[in-house]
Amino acid sequence: MYNIKYIELKTGWADDGPAWIGHVKESKSGATLYFNDRAFQRCRGAAGNYVDLETGEVYWISGVKKNGEDRHWAGHGKVSIDRRLVSEYCAITGQSELDPQRYDMIDIEDRFPVERVTRLLNKKE
Repeated sequence: MYNIKYIELKTGWADDGPAWIGHVKESKSGATLYFNDRAFQRCRGAAGNYVDLETGEVYWISGVKKNGEDRHWAGHGKVSIDRRLVSEYCAITGQSELDPQRYDMIDIEDRFPVERVTRLLNKKE
């Protein structure tokens, strides 16, 4: 099962980091999220709420907002959205089409590194 989520890189970017709307896969336990060949687990911090398990970069990940205001109010920059989700996202937000000044429609491959990250998490030190 996949969920549509808003994902924004916070490390090194504050509120202007690269951002995506795409399919996210959740682990069976719900502890790990997978998106775009990356794996994230919840963290506590002022800037973000998830950390990339392999790079240590901090991200903000949330469900998409019904009002379409997914990026932080102080943030700038276009949000990249998986073109397969445009119709569904427009239905959620009540938009008839996406504003090309705010969104880039791109292809995001569903790559969920479950096996690789499971090996990483279970590695004995």
